[in-house]
Amino acid sequence: MVDVLARNWWLVALRGVAALVFGLLTLFNPAVTLAALILLFGAYALADGVFTVVAALASHRGEPRWVALLVGGILSIVLGVLTFLMPGVTAVVLLYFIAAWAIVTGVSEIATAIRLRKVITGEWLLVLAGVLSVAFGLALVLYPAAGALAVTLWIGAYATALGVVLLALAFRLRSWGRTHGADGTLRTA
Repeated sequence: MVDVLARNWWLVALRGVAALVFGLLTLFNPAVTLAALILLFGAYALADGVFTVVAALASHRGEPRWVALLVGGILSIVLGVLTFLMPGVTAVVLLYFIAAWAIVTGVSEIATAIRLRKVITGEWLLVLAGVLSVAFGLALVLYPAAGALAVTLWIGAYATALGVVLLALAFRLRSWGRTHGADGTLRTA
């Protein structure tokens, strides 16, 4: 597993750069970020619903469960419309989605680091990324009344810190890949 990560260290670095850029943009303009997140979610739900309804109607003769697909599409359209009509409620729901995502991502990162601990040094960076993710998710769940704008700032701080940690991990992986072969054995001069 570590050899795959080391060969693709640049993907970890890109993930870090994306998180860092997103985090800094969010910190410098949190209100725009929150509004953009809500509008993007609404647009996605609306488009997904339309495409799902079209797919259900187009395949209703050959698909025995087309009604479930149709109902799912209609619900997605309703959710998209409600997002545009009630962005405040959407912000709270989106907050809980982001919290769940951060917790699941963090647990996954910690589990991966535990598997890597016998293979590379510096796996603590992935543990740190996981702990940051879980702590961020739990903070969102425990303090939802802090307000959507404050949460946007938390998202910015989290993304900035995560970006820095992932960049450090990427360069550790690159260094490991240079000193070890594709099979994980130490290269000699």
